[in-house]
Amino acid sequence: MSTAITADGVTLHYQPRGGGEVLLLLSGQSNSHRWWDSCREDFEQGGYRTVTFDYRGTGASDKPDEPYSTREFAADAVAVLDALGVRRAHVYGTSMGGRVAQWLAADHPDRVGALVLGCTSPGGAHGHERGREVRRALSQPDRKAAGRALLELMYTPGWLATRRGPWYTVGDPDMPAHARRRHLAASAEHDAWDALPRITAPTLVVHGTDDEFNPAANAPLLAGRVPGARVHLLPGARHAYFEEFRDTASRVVLDFLAEHRGLADRAG
Repeated sequence: MSTAITADGVTLHYQPRGGGEVLLLLSGQSNSHRWWDSCREDFEQGGYRTVTFDYRGTGASDKPDEPYSTREFAADAVAVLDALGVRRAHVYGTSMGGRVAQWLAADHPDRVGALVLGCTSPGGAHGHERGREVRRALSQPDRKAAGRALLELMYTPGWLATRRGPWYTVGDPDMPAHARRRHLAASAEHDAWDALPRITAPTLVVHGTDDEFNPAANAPLLAGRVPGARVHLLPGARHAYFEEFRDTASRVVLDFLAEHRGLADRAG
């Protein structure tokens, strides 16, 4: 198992696969690298060396009980690239991973080739927050009902009716309670609005039109703030568009990355 050590001594576990230009995949809040299990091979078959890692607090990585932030997670991603000896990678972040990717591209522009921001938000006062009904459904005391509500925000009813899981997008089941709280706070406190104009990487923003977990109105908001960014909306898709709408979503991202061949290091 491959590990990287952060500046503050946290051990992170990362998982490189495949060969070609390096593509760093950043997972959603409270999720390990398994978030990408449903579609990761699409990018490997497309000629990329994919790299995932378990955020601090998830998977096999250390789980310190101290404040986390999306900006710190971005610095952790740099530690993973350093451990791999990768100077520059393409970056694809979804949900909270898209928030992390914003900081990675803004704070470390020399480490990012092409950038894809999926189902994410700039956060802060400028971001479009989920509605009151969504927040109420997720916080209800009946945890089974809350879990079902989360699944229905991730996937359409038709998808859920024909599948039983496992669901790798609804949280790492082995996370301790303190790490879940720290992840929730990190995502909630994200605010990269002022940093977004510093992003120089070619950027694609992808979002499902029916995403209520992270409202689709955030997509044009991000694209208008990141210089030169463009938007691709997936009709009918909810938050986990990259899994349910995999065939279309992966092709959209692969086509975009193909436009920017040569901007990331190659590794085998």
